[in-house]
Amino acid sequence: MADSIGAIGSRMRRVTAAIGGVLVVMLGVVLGAPDVVAQASDCGERGTLRVLIVDESGAIPMPGAIVVLRWTDTDRARRPVREEAGPAGSLSLCAPPDARQATVWAEFGDMSSEEAVVAIVAGTLREVELRLRSGPVSTGRLIGQVRDAQTKRPVNAARVSLVGRTEMGVTNRQGGFVLSGVPVGAYELSVRHLGYAPLSHPVRVTRGITTEIEVGLVPDPVEMEPIVATTTRSRRLEVKGFYERKYWGELVSGGTFFTSADIERRSPVLISHMIADLSGIRLECGVRRDSCTIVNTRGTSGFSPGGCRMRIYLDGVPLGGGGRGNTVDNFVRPVEIAGLEVYRGPASLPAELSGSDSGCGVVAIWTK
Repeated sequence: MADSIGAIGSRMRRVTAAIGGVLVVMLGVVLGAPDVVAQASDCGERGTLRVLIVDESGAIPMPGAIVVLRWTDTDRARRPVREEAGPAGSLSLCAPPDARQATVWAEFGDMSSEEAVVAIVAGTLREVELRLRSGPVSTGRLIGQVRDAQTKRPVNAARVSLVGRTEMGVTNRQGGFVLSGVPVGAYELSVRHLGYAPLSHPVRVTRGITTEIEVGLVPDPVEMEPIVATTTRSRRLEVKGFYERKYWGELVSGGTFFTSADIERRSPVLISHMIADLSGIRLECGVRRDSCTIVNTRGTSGFSPGGCRMRIYLDGVPLGGGGRGNTVDNFVRPVEIAGLEVYRGPASLPAELSGSDSGCGVVAIWTK
């Protein structure tokens, strides 16, 4: 095992290049912040992630396997974590205080697990099992971050792709992206964002290895013709009064509204993740991901310290009283949603969504 890990480490290198910007490619191991590894009891009010690595059958723990983790939804960029699992094949990590999501996988020699995306909740222990595939691995991963080469600020919503392949990623708020399951070989990496010079750079995907890429895009002021965009309104939302509420709500700051186009641009894994990104709202979850509820932290009544559970409506019908396990993720996927309304308090609620059980705010979902 030591020889295998040593062989992987010997392949680490950093390649720096500039093509219309700055792009740094780092192959192999990227060390994480030293303060994230801890026992579950040491994390206090921070979220805890416990990872168990087992063989393909799920029966045999894999001590010494390498856990690779990225905090993919935080207020600031953080380096990926690479830590070795303990004698029981497990590893516990304390999440950063602002982390809401993590992407994690495991590696052991030439074996690798599938990726898992885990929602992080403050003060809550989340557990995930990763199974190492015993067959030969013929793919690798590209992970990285896109920044403005002048200001060093993250570039959100940049499109990252490999020329000639269907794999494509869109950077998050921290400029991060992940391209997984890429067949081994040499590729041309393409990064595009309006207002920046397009960037292309050769990269090589190595079997079972994660290649990290840092991209610096150079601003490219371009004279543009006026742009006119037209959108056809959903008849269903028109009838339900969504657009009228959206117009007046945005005019007087009476709510937050998302159309299907907004949701498609954000591409959330679960719609509750997108709702929890709003100020004053968080997820309250059990061990199982599907038992989360949406909590208004500014609420003054309800069941949760520091807030209360928001009322959920799906196509005008309330869902189960807002109890645990009745989050909208159990009933609808993001691609099925035509419109989303979020009201943080009773003062902003429209009459059709008001009621004695709506004091903590309301989330109204309208399907296509």
